[in-house]
Amino acid sequence: MSERTRVVEIPEETAAVIAGRLAGTEFESVDDYVAFVLAELLEEVDDDPDGPDGSDADHDDVQSRLESLGYL
Repeated sequence: MSERTRVVEIPEETAAVIAGRLAGTEFESVDDYVAFVLAELLEEVDDDPDGPDGSDADHDDVQSRLESLGYL
């Protein structure tokens, strides 16, 4: 049984950057890559002892991580 999905739009430029990173990975599509990265990021945020209302430094860390992955 497959997992239910939802369509999320990202900028073409971001999708192109991600597509360029797919070579040599286990990911078959931009969708697979994005789903994995978001799941990992959510897990990282959930594991934060400060919780969802963490400090500004936590917010900056998440923003930096998203930027490094090409999402921002």
